[in-house]
Amino acid sequence: MSNEMTLFGKPNNAALALLSGIEDNLTSTLAGGGSGNKRISIEGGAFREYIGGKEVRVSEERSMKVILINAAPVSRMFFEGTYVKGQKTKPTCWSSDTQSPDKAVPEDQRQAKFCKDCKQHIKGSGQGDTRACRFQQRIAVALDGELHKEAVYQVTLPSTSVFGDAEGKKMPLQAYGRHLKAYNTPAISIVTEMRFNIDSATPKLVFSPVRALEEDELATAVKLQNHPDTIKAITMNVSQMDGVIPAPKLFDEPAPKAEPKPEAKAAPKAEKVEAEEVAEPIKVTKKAAPAAEPKSELSDIVGDWDD
Repeated sequence: MSNEMTLFGKPNNAALALLSGIEDNLTSTLAGGGSGNKRISIEGGAFREYIGGKEVRVSEERSMKVILINAAPVSRMFFEGTYVKGQKTKPTCWSSDTQSPDKAVPEDQRQAKFCKDCKQHIKGSGQGDTRACRFQQRIAVALDGELHKEAVYQVTLPSTSVFGDAEGKKMPLQAYGRHLKAYNTPAISIVTEMRFNIDSATPKLVFSPVRALEEDELATAVKLQNHPDTIKAITMNVSQMDGVIPAPKLFDEPAPKAEPKPEAKAAPKAEKVEAEEVAEPIKVTKKAAPAAEPKSELSDIVGDWDD
């Protein structure tokens, strides 16, 4: 890793020493290369803090400042049945690498051997022109101003918050990761603003840089990157999802045979239900990174960003 961070200028020697011994897999993961007890949900277009599966705080702010500690690669999940607000359901099939179902998926629930060949991957398999199998990405963050608490939160981002090109100052996660790489700035070394895109009909976050971390903050962030709570936050484990119920069945199941009796009635068949509406990922067109001049003043870089 280079010894120059061009987005926020050159850090002091102590900061360089902290970063020199780590490989910047985090920023690469955010750019598209390559669960804990605390989590932040964006359901309903609001930041909701959960601890141990219980909602403990709801923010009325449109934005939240965090430090990106670590991230998992993009994954995907398929749910049978219809979405019921407030009801959490375990997925029927899922993939940690978007290539094939995880080994933990029961054999009778696997939709295909490879995700690319799956009928749930076809446009129109979900409602409208969407795919029934949803893309998502889990990130681990710490709250700005609370790094000293060493508390790590899981945030699960929908595909609309991950894929797509930057629209002015509105950058989904992968575009934000490419922006940081263009300026040779490790994501863990700065405060990032997550902000709701008010132009989106469904909850969608965009990202932007705020400031460089102080030396003591950076030391704590680096220490947390491979902490067990952080690894747990970015690891997919559907068996530990908070307050979930088994996924509803999409197909009819045979009713048990009954002894012949005059009054016996045939068991009613379960109604088929439609798959949950999902957001379709936007294909990303790689663009050459713009040449960036080294900056020495933070205000020169972020002064024109939205408050």
